[in-house]
Amino acid sequence: MTSGSHRVGGIRGDGTGPEVVGEALKVLDAARSLEGFEVELVEFDLGAERYLRTGEVLPDGELDALASVDAILLGAVGDPRVRPGILERDLLLRIRFELDQYVNLRPVIRLPGVRTLVPSHTEDDVNLVVVRENSEGLYSGAGGFHRRGTPHEVAVQESINTRHGVERIVRYAFELAMRPDRRRTLTLVHKTNVLTFAGDLYQRVVDEVGSEFPEVERDYVHVDAACIYLLDQPSRFDVIVTDNMFGDIITDLGAMIQGGMGIAAGGNINPHGVSMFEPIGGTAPDHAGKGTINPLAAIGAAQMLLATLGREAAASRVDTGIRFACSKLGSMRAGEMGFSTWEVGDLVVEGASS
Repeated sequence: MTSGSHRVGGIRGDGTGPEVVGEALKVLDAARSLEGFEVELVEFDLGAERYLRTGEVLPDGELDALASVDAILLGAVGDPRVRPGILERDLLLRIRFELDQYVNLRPVIRLPGVRTLVPSHTEDDVNLVVVRENSEGLYSGAGGFHRRGTPHEVAVQESINTRHGVERIVRYAFELAMRPDRRRTLTLVHKTNVLTFAGDLYQRVVDEVGSEFPEVERDYVHVDAACIYLLDQPSRFDVIVTDNMFGDIITDLGAMIQGGMGIAAGGNINPHGVSMFEPIGGTAPDHAGKGTINPLAAIGAAQMLLATLGREAAASRVDTGIRFACSKLGSMRAGEMGFSTWEVGDLVVEGASS
């Protein structure tokens, strides 16, 4: 056992967010207890309810407090009562940008017993990780309107790609490809034949940085072809590196080939600062309060959080617990699991404790 303590920020969020975060925290508490370290939970009242109650999305003081914890666990935010874009940009994207969480990390792994939309895939076929640039591209917010509301309206949305931003995400991906659990293959996914400026920058950086990693095989696939390969030949991929928009799209497809949004977790990583972990799915307000939502994605986010904090033994316990739960569930789909939300959490604890 390794003693010590970590401060974890909790944003339970909206809809089913509080339910899945509750189960993730239950599992995290069991794992840290078994491994002999402490976790101090720092709760943050952020999301739709806070906004509707006060008009505030992310006050500067709350952002400063988030920057002071060791890691953040996020449920999900979004509410039909709040206009789309407010919470996404002023809360989620602001946290990512202000805390410089420039890596969006999405493991895509098929776990034992999990049924998917492509039953011919095996566990060995689906074992990859997507490294998505998380701070630039089309999500940088550059652009605007000209003659808005007129028949001649023009809307411009610019993709911003800096050498600094591209190089650091590419270097992170190469270093990840060198880890013992990876297969030393890196694939750039982009659209270099059409996006000839941004794509050229990405390709040149991959070639230049790749020369420092001769053990890693390099590959390139257009993003549309990547969608085909993810369905037809996912074993082609080990580590994918891609830009913000393309990564946003292919990671959702990745979730479907691993069993759906109910099991897909991701991290917003600052390798030298505070990282934030979350389930990939949304708030699912139609399931809120019913105990029918699948918490495994949020629990997987907690597993990634523990690994990033250096608590590998605790993270391994949670992974074992998730695999145990997967062997018991009839489906990953909300309302079709054969267990309630909290019973799934209990299954993970049972597996993690064995």
